[in-house]
Amino acid sequence: MSAQQRRAVERICQSGRQVDVLVGPAGAGKTTTMRALRAAWTAERGRGSVVGLAPSAAASQALSDDLGVACENTAKWLHEYDHDRTELRRGQLVIVDEATLADTVTLDRLTGIAAGAGAKVLLVGDPHQLQSVDAGGAFALLVDRRADVPELVEIHRFTNEWEKDASLTLSRGDVQAISAYGRHKRIREGLTDEMVDAAYVAWRADCAAGRASILVTESARDVRALNERARAERLLLDGAVDHREAHLADGCRASFGDVVITRQNDRRIRTVRGGWVKNGDRWQVTDIRRDGSVMVKRLDARGVRTVLPPEYVAEHVDLGYAVTAHRAQGVTVDTAHVVVTSSTTRENLYVSMTRGRESNIAYVALGQPDDSHSTPEEDDVTARTVLYGVLQHSGADLSATQTIEAEYELHGGIDRLAAELETIAADVQHERFVDLLRRSGLTAEQHAAVVEPPAFGPLTAALRRAEAYHHDLEQLVPRVVSRRGLDDADDIAAVLRYRVDKVAATPPRGCRIRPRLVAGLIPEPLGQMSAEDRRAIDERKELIESRARALVEDAVASGEAWTRRPRRDHGEAWVDAPTTVAAYRDRYKVMSDLLVGGAAKTEAQRADRQRALSAIRIAGAAGATERAVASPSRKAHAISAP
Repeated sequence: MSAQQRRAVERICQSGRQVDVLVGPAGAGKTTTMRALRAAWTAERGRGSVVGLAPSAAASQALSDDLGVACENTAKWLHEYDHDRTELRRGQLVIVDEATLADTVTLDRLTGIAAGAGAKVLLVGDPHQLQSVDAGGAFALLVDRRADVPELVEIHRFTNEWEKDASLTLSRGDVQAISAYGRHKRIREGLTDEMVDAAYVAWRADCAAGRASILVTESARDVRALNERARAERLLLDGAVDHREAHLADGCRASFGDVVITRQNDRRIRTVRGGWVKNGDRWQVTDIRRDGSVMVKRLDARGVRTVLPPEYVAEHVDLGYAVTAHRAQGVTVDTAHVVVTSSTTRENLYVSMTRGRESNIAYVALGQPDDSHSTPEEDDVTARTVLYGVLQHSGADLSATQTIEAEYELHGGIDRLAAELETIAADVQHERFVDLLRRSGLTAEQHAAVVEPPAFGPLTAALRRAEAYHHDLEQLVPRVVSRRGLDDADDIAAVLRYRVDKVAATPPRGCRIRPRLVAGLIPEPLGQMSAEDRRAIDERKELIESRARALVEDAVASGEAWTRRPRRDHGEAWVDAPTTVAAYRDRYKVMSDLLVGGAAKTEAQRADRQRALSAIRIAGAAGATERAVASPSRKAHAISAP
């Protein structure tokens, strides 16, 4: 057991909390930690002091195998409790594994029962993996709210060192994971049918080579097609066909040697070692009886056997060569081959791409991303753009509290606040700018063309920027109008906007007053306006600046890459610049570790990008001055020496 795992056990045992949480990403050794915790708790409290629960029967069986104690699924345990057939007692430890798959109501009941009995509950899971199909989010909320949650971050599963870090990056939805997997040739791309075929061929080759391998796809149609193909090729390679077949629930058939999966818990169907058939168990068919019942052996180290009745086979058994991400969670194999489409969620991708010890390969089907996904560019779709969209698309449930916060995040983002501020400004300053242009030297016909939407909007934004840089619009506008003729201009407003931007990109010569930019980025609307309009603008100004400051604090606290180099290079001068950069990143949803990300997509973004870069340059110049003052040259020392 590692030092990190040992510390986690100690913190849980000594926390004094009634509900504790243990977080561990895929392959981090949660099982080892839980086993050590069970041993420590039992040594202190005696036999029977540890109770194991999990949201599914298959997960509870896996937990039982890991802990060496009888475990149950949460629904069954609550049913037994409601009928007075089980209970908790003071001092017991209730370990709930795969807690992200448990719905909030279930966790609330369990923790309430435990609190009443004086027992302790430990929720174990990974908030980045798959969530409950019912209302969930409780586990993630606890993790988010507690600063001292024991977390296992040392990954033990993967053979390759780089994949340990890459899997953590992937779990967070960090787009840098795409580059990591790409560099190590773990991403394929092509048309959907090509990728499904490529994943299948690679999976089949691994199986033929004796590797434990898993084939994952999200489409029910693809799962069935791959299962039928796998069975057909198996029969062909075996060189013999067993004419006795069982008809399965998915419309396929199975015979001797096929892999099948059971889809429903049934405690009446017992195994030879005292267990029972569970939803999600995978089996190999060993015989088809004349009455239609199917003899099977479970595909795990124990290899337990049972006989599935014909009616159960017809209703609850499918071929099990290809599986979905939900079926893959909890499985560890040598290699994983994963078909990824634009509808894949971040959690599904993370779970699927962390099943293999030696290799995990994504076969990215290219197609136009759907409305749930965003891509960074409007260029042709590539594996990178599809994966970018997948990482932005979380399928995880949020708690009620987190939902409120997410709504605030959506409506309180700088992109939304800036849009509101500019909308108010456009309305407030409309008549003023119309009148200003009327007196600028334009003809009546030219003026009418300029103030018509949509041409007028970008021009007023340019005028607002010029005024924020302390240009006198009463002088500036007539000057740019008279600078050259406008008779041959197709879009007079666009020409004027270009001229204003060119002249007013910097403050007037000799002006040392800082531009009136909200968070160093967004021009502040100036001029006469009503008290109500001024208040509305000031409110949004304060919200934008406070959010930018909060984003900087969070980024620095979490060690985000974009905050490191500037602080190292610029020292104390790195004061105002980060709020401008943070505002830019939030407004344009920059995900890259680079300060301002890639190239701008629009003229407005390009101007904002330049302002953010300018803030960095100013900080750099100030930092150089600070360093020169703090560390004068040797020559300067010599001159000043007596």
